[in-house]
Amino acid sequence: MKIGILSSGGDCPGINAAIRGIGKVAIAHYGIDVIGIRSGFLGLINKDFIPLNESSLSGILNLGGTILGTSREKPFRKLIFSSAEEDKPHIIKDNYHQLGLDCLVCIGGNGTQKTAHKLSESGLNIIGVPKTIDNDVWGTDLSFGFDTAVNIATDAIDRLHSTANSHNRVMVIELMGHHAGWIALHAGMAGGADVILLPELGFDIDIVKKAIMKRTNSGKLYSIVAVAEGIEIKGKKNKKYKHPATYIAETIEESTGIEARETVLGYIQRGGSPSPFDRNLATRFGGHAAQLISEENFGRMVCLKDGKISSVELSKVSGKIKSVPSQNDLILQGERMGISFGI
Repeated sequence: MKIGILSSGGDCPGINAAIRGIGKVAIAHYGIDVIGIRSGFLGLINKDFIPLNESSLSGILNLGGTILGTSREKPFRKLIFSSAEEDKPHIIKDNYHQLGLDCLVCIGGNGTQKTAHKLSESGLNIIGVPKTIDNDVWGTDLSFGFDTAVNIATDAIDRLHSTANSHNRVMVIELMGHHAGWIALHAGMAGGADVILLPELGFDIDIVKKAIMKRTNSGKLYSIVAVAEGIEIKGKKNKKYKHPATYIAETIEESTGIEARETVLGYIQRGGSPSPFDRNLATRFGGHAAQLISEENFGRMVCLKDGKISSVELSKVSGKIKSVPSQNDLILQGERMGISFGI
């Protein structure tokens, strides 16, 4: 057999560990030939690939980013002004066969798994591997990259405590996650944030201000507010906010008189070396992907369910997002501890 591996969408700690896991198990255990597709689906369109062997897969376990590169190419996206866009799925299918592939492994988040499902529907043999720091891929309890991002975000919150305490300030930190609040919830709780705002719950800015004032009046002269980037803000008239943390900090300072500063952590959360947990999770995902290929069990995405590696049909994953449930245990325990979720 011969397979291709690509990584698509945003970069994420652990992609190289997954590439290594897929490739080494495929080659050493199943005797499968492996090639790497550069720049995601764009590389498959341009037939841009490199052969992968055990030597080229060595020494990449701890590397951040992806040795194959990535892109946000969406081959099924239709652009009115470009009829050529409609040919991309056909080009991918033709190149898949010209390269002699028996399967294509797609490492990526929600958008990648949606494209993977469409390619599977078109007749190609596809295996999906979920990666995202956002942890919002449906069908898996965890995606690799999430643990690393939470570690980085928690460390940032830990560091904000000292400056907030020194200046008696409110420090508002904005964390990634798109429309899911997993990073903000886990890092906020682990970092001892006093207010945590999640897209899934919504928030009332007046409740946030009351929570800050309650702490101040009780002698707690500084506060930490963890904000998920996807929270919906209405802002002030005639003023747009690129970052919700800016709106939260400005509003708190103007309404309470307490000095407030925002920190937007940004891409730092998905850079650098993956955590040991993510290295191992990506390795487990990769090895199971190779196993599914050897069994010719295609059209599936590997996943983690109740601590065990398994797989789920791509048709069940495509187009869905895993959001934080309102009854999540961290939320329940946080509320009991007096942490405000702005509701």
